[in-house]
Amino acid sequence: MDLVTRLDIELLVNSFYEKVKVDELLAPVFAHVDWPAHLPVMYNFWSSMLLGDQSYQGNPFQKHVGLSIKVEHFQQWLLLFHATIDENFIGDSALDAKNRATTIAGVWSYKLGL
Repeated sequence: MDLVTRLDIELLVNSFYEKVKVDELLAPVFAHVDWPAHLPVMYNFWSSMLLGDQSYQGNPFQKHVGLSIKVEHFQQWLLLFHATIDENFIGDSALDAKNRATTIAGVWSYKLGL
């Protein structure tokens, strides 16, 4: 199935962050996260990106400035994100999600001077 509904986005986000929470490299970066508050924000972010619903308001990059992250964190984030999509979805929107995540990782790495 493709990523076409808000429920699909929620499945993507929940499945992805379950991987992040136990990942040796990424879990420490996300240790401070209030998951019940964070997950709905991520649903809105990815719904806005992939479904165009404009439910996300904010500046996601600013929330990452000052974190102790390096290029390898972005690489691992992408690896897990792409794996989560491949495990759950197929189609144009799934490919779009992977492309957008790759673009975000590249732009943010550049902006952070990595």
